[in-house]
Amino acid sequence: MSGGSYMNRKNKPLMVYAVLCLAFLYVPVMFLPLFSFNDSQYIAFPIKGFTLQWYEEMWNSGPMHEALWNSIKVAAVSASLSTLLGIFAANAFTRFRMPGSKPVIGIIMLPLVVPEIILGTSLLILVNNIGLGLSLISVTMGHMLLSVPFAVAVLISRFEGFDKSIEEASADLGENAWGTFRRVTLPLVFPGVLSRFLLCFVISFDEFIIAFFLAGAEPTLPVFMYSQMRFPQRLPGVLAMGAAILMVSFIVITFAEWVRRRGSYGGAADTGL
Repeated sequence: MSGGSYMNRKNKPLMVYAVLCLAFLYVPVMFLPLFSFNDSQYIAFPIKGFTLQWYEEMWNSGPMHEALWNSIKVAAVSASLSTLLGIFAANAFTRFRMPGSKPVIGIIMLPLVVPEIILGTSLLILVNNIGLGLSLISVTMGHMLLSVPFAVAVLISRFEGFDKSIEEASADLGENAWGTFRRVTLPLVFPGVLSRFLLCFVISFDEFIIAFFLAGAEPTLPVFMYSQMRFPQRLPGVLAMGAAILMVSFIVITFAEWVRRRGSYGGAADTGL
């Protein structure tokens, strides 16, 4: 038996498990776009017919547009600041020997393992105690707390993934540290930066729990959609919006991963010359 066929047989149970796991996670989600075209207010089989009525209602809903714009503003600011902080942190952790850097990285990654309900409650108490008030600003701060760990985790590996001698050559040619970072380092890591910005944008745009605690009178789109689910006659419009968000999120995440992989392969090729 050849080594390749042996490995294929060995990995087959793992592949089956992966397929079943993905099916368990994503097959129920596929019913969302299905029922968004259903010519009925009720989410049930059999499907009554095909209609675009719910997408038309979604398009003409003023409050939904306002909530959508709130989510876009929060996601854009949160993703930009999170990515910027991630760049600075990743550059510091990979370029300088700092005492206690590993515990600091662990603290940065802590929001990834703390339940969001605890984070949301804690941030609500903090915001009320410092007198900031519930607004899109508080939501943005909460989303940054979630997004920064994702940005730092990937950008650290990206900053470590290219040849440091390129930076050393720039310094030997008389360029200062800021010029080297701006003209050499940043262009090399830019694919990773762009992919992390897009991922942080999607994370913030889709986040519900923290926004539910901190939004106040300015709901983001997930909070608005949750509030509409109490009214059966509005549920089909929520399904239409959910299907649209699902498609856009899939496209953005796929593009972000494509950019990251393209940048990784390009960086590997460049360092090999």
